[in-house]
Amino acid sequence: MKRLFYLLIALLILVSCKGDDDGLQDNNPNLTNPVINLNLNLNLPEYSPLNFPGSSVVVTQQGIRGVVVYCVNTNMYTAFELSDPNHPPSSCSRMNVSGVVATCPCEGDDNSYDLLTGQHQTDPSSNYPMQPYRVQRAGDNVVITN
Repeated sequence: MKRLFYLLIALLILVSCKGDDDGLQDNNPNLTNPVINLNLNLNLPEYSPLNFPGSSVVVTQQGIRGVVVYCVNTNMYTAFELSDPNHPPSSCSRMNVSGVVATCPCEGDDNSYDLLTGQHQTDPSSNYPMQPYRVQRAGDNVVITN
């Protein structure tokens, strides 16, 4: 009986564990999940703004319409897809970044998002959030992957 009890406890623990990717998938039908693998060296001039909290850098070489990396503090960063998650990618769907806000420039579209959370600023309950990427600080590098 004891063995069965311990077996059930062990099984419960294994089932309750979450993978590292949990929470990164939001099943957004408008965006694909491109392969992202960026290594930003903070000693290089183009990425040095990430040494200062409240600053961001836009990298256009990867992602659907690019990736924005925001420095929350020197140990914590966020990274999101720059394509507006609430309509399919188009010629105007690459968002503009100003401070802590990303805004879609499409005419008639007032979508804006918080770069700390990725949430839609005016109606987070009925709009998709920005597509997040995994970010880790490794020495003088910020590594962004999915």
